[in-house]
Amino acid sequence: MAQPAYAIDQMISAKSIAARIEALAKEIKAHYGETEKLVVVGLLRGSFVFIADLVRELDMNVEVDFLEASSYGNATESSREVRILKDLRGEIGGRDVLVVEDIVDTGFTLLHVTRMLLNREPRRLETIALLDKPARREVDIKATWTGFEIPDEFVVGYGIDYAQRNRNLPFIGKVRFLDEGA
Repeated sequence: MAQPAYAIDQMISAKSIAARIEALAKEIKAHYGETEKLVVVGLLRGSFVFIADLVRELDMNVEVDFLEASSYGNATESSREVRILKDLRGEIGGRDVLVVEDIVDTGFTLLHVTRMLLNREPRRLETIALLDKPARREVDIKATWTGFEIPDEFVVGYGIDYAQRNRNLPFIGKVRFLDEGA
C-alpha cells in the first residue's frame, strides 16, 4: 500500500540539536562523574543518530549496547503494545545505565523498557529522550533528561522515521500530510 503524500517542515535545526546535546552531555557527565563505566543503551531504531552524537560528547568511559523495541510498525500512532525485537548483548546488573530514547510519546515503550531493565538490577538507571511529547502521555513516566519538548505533531529526521523513511534528515521536521488533490 502506498504511503500518503506528505511534506516536511523543519521544527528543530541541526545546529540547535548539536548545541542541546553538548549541554546534555555535560549534565550527564556531572551526574555519573564517578562511575567507572557508563552503559549507554540505545533504543533502536530511532535513537541511533542521537546516541552516536551523544556518546561522542560524553567525556567519560562508555560502553554502548542496543535494545530494539517496537510499538509503531509503519503507523503514525502507537499500538500501545510494546514488543522487544532485540535484547541487550551485555549484562547491566550492578552497573550504571543510561537508556537513550528518540521520542517519548504515549510513554508505553519507555515504561516497558525501564521496568524490564530495572529487573536486571543495575546500580543506577536513568533515561534521556531527544524529544518529549507530553500532550500524548498515557502513562506516568518522564525521562531524566530531555532534549526538546514538542507539541503533538508527527515528526521525522535525525534518526526518526515514517515507514522507514526520512531517518537521514539532519534536523527534526514536522510531517504535513497533503490532500489528494494538492
